[in-house]
Amino acid sequence: MPGLLRGVARTAVVAGTATAVSNRVSRRQQGRWAAQQGPQEPAPQPAPPAEPSAPPPPDMTSKIEQLKQLGDLKTQGLLTEAEFEDQKRRLLAS
Repeated sequence: MPGLLRGVARTAVVAGTATAVSNRVSRRQQGRWAAQQGPQEPAPQPAPPAEPSAPPPPDMTSKIEQLKQLGDLKTQGLLTEAEFEDQKRRLLAS
């Protein structure tokens, strides 16, 4: 069982690292594009919204990918139902 948990933990670390790197590259590229555009006229102030807008939904792409990987491990018989549910609960709570 320790080998299985090590594999799941390694997958989580790799997925988290890939997400962090991807986000950093995106921010850096946006900064470069903004610098290339140069100064612009200030945009007119929009009217304040009547109702506060709901916060945007969190990016679930990496969590969905990790859930798929957990499902594959369960399908292959490498995870029990209890282990799958525990890992899924931890993933969704983060």
